[in-house]
Amino acid sequence: MRGETRFATAAAPMGPPAERVSRVDWPAVAAELAGQGAAMLGTLLAPDECREIAALYADDGRFRNRIVMARHGFGQGEYKYFAYPLPGPIGDLRTALYARLAPVANQWNERMGLGERYPADHEEFLARCHEAGQIRPTPLLLRYETGDYNCLHQDLYGELAFPLQVVILLSEPGKDFTGGEFVLTEQRPRMQSRPEVVALGQGEAAVFAVHHRPVAGTRGVYRVNMRHGVSRVRSGRRHTLGVIFHDAK
Repeated sequence: MRGETRFATAAAPMGPPAERVSRVDWPAVAAELAGQGAAMLGTLLAPDECREIAALYADDGRFRNRIVMARHGFGQGEYKYFAYPLPGPIGDLRTALYARLAPVANQWNERMGLGERYPADHEEFLARCHEAGQIRPTPLLLRYETGDYNCLHQDLYGELAFPLQVVILLSEPGKDFTGGEFVLTEQRPRMQSRPEVVALGQGEAAVFAVHHRPVAGTRGVYRVNMRHGVSRVRSGRRHTLGVIFHDAK
């Protein structure tokens, strides 16, 4: 079955996805997220796994939709949303990462005075999404060629949105492509936008704020607006895996 793919060639030395996620220094990640709105998670996929996942792009049967960015003013390049059931490693990573990030998301909402709280179990959160009419999976595979880029944006697909998401670079910088940096911007009230470039290696992951994050100010905690995108690819081809935890309408 399609959803049972395991990419076993490189998975054994690194361990199953839940084990890889457990090795991340999560207190350090939470602190970096609190300070910057983004944090590195280290290497979550081996090179062989990266290549195998990137190769799925040619198999339309794995996906529910293909988006050509230029048609919508999103930039240049394209991406495809996976269909359910997700390929095994992607679904397993999504579940394991959510469990670690849900406490951070709940702390953020508490600090920002938001009532939404996220259950510890990802399946329970997805059930809430589906009850709200958000039934379409959102993990996606992005492909950029020379000259392509992704405009600054936020991945919000309905009323329910988990406030953190993860990106994993599948291509090797300097070999498969040049340029194409992952970029974040933060807009604080009455201040100019602050940019942040997140340098990823092949198989490395980063977690970042989807929409808002809490920041302590002189008058208490306030929300800052976050956006993310990709700078122009100067040569080659760049594949990226995006792991979004809420489903879409």
